[in-house]
Amino acid sequence: MNIQLEEFERIIEYKFSNKNLLINALTHSSYAYDHHTQSNERLEFLGDSILEFISSKFLFENYSNLTEGEMTKVRATAVCEDGLYQIATKLHFEKYILLGRSELSSPNIKKAIIADSVEALIAAIFLDSNLESAQKFIERNIAEPIKIASQNVGKKDYKTVLQEKLQEHGAVSIKYTIIDEKGPDHDKSFTAQVEFNGKILASGTGRSKKDAEMEAARKALENL
Repeated sequence: MNIQLEEFERIIEYKFSNKNLLINALTHSSYAYDHHTQSNERLEFLGDSILEFISSKFLFENYSNLTEGEMTKVRATAVCEDGLYQIATKLHFEKYILLGRSELSSPNIKKAIIADSVEALIAAIFLDSNLESAQKFIERNIAEPIKIASQNVGKKDYKTVLQEKLQEHGAVSIKYTIIDEKGPDHDKSFTAQVEFNGKILASGTGRSKKDAEMEAARKALENL
């Protein structure tokens, strides 16, 4: 166990003085139930608040071009369950989380379990050291997701605009389909088409499926 903890500390770039805090941060409630110990749920509660504060502070200090609403959207995108899951996956959390029998019987660890452990770890770092140490860990791992989210926050959501426009006179059926995919994995392009009540309105191409669908929606709006 100690070898694994040291390995994990190297990955997260923080060395704990109190190893029990690290173990607690990695202890899911299923393991705690089986072994009559404390789970990471209380740490998760504290870590959630620390993460919200530090990510808000980071946005405020580094993205003066964003409005209050835009900062809220960026934070929600970067530190949501999916965002935390991506951070945890990058740091290989799934190798170190302690799970009980009920969860070990599942073929894959639930996304929420992995994401929640990030918040628990943040709190553990804070309690083991100080807010500055927790801030370093958070900013090191959210800087890139926030950068990506901030680049997209100002883009008009053509899919929503198209849906609202088409639904002005009642319920409608809108369907997006990926009809083409080209290029190697690292440089793909996708083509999507959008249908309205079975009628093809437009098609669009983008570097991701989402971008292709957005471009199809934009062209559909032009054609209406």
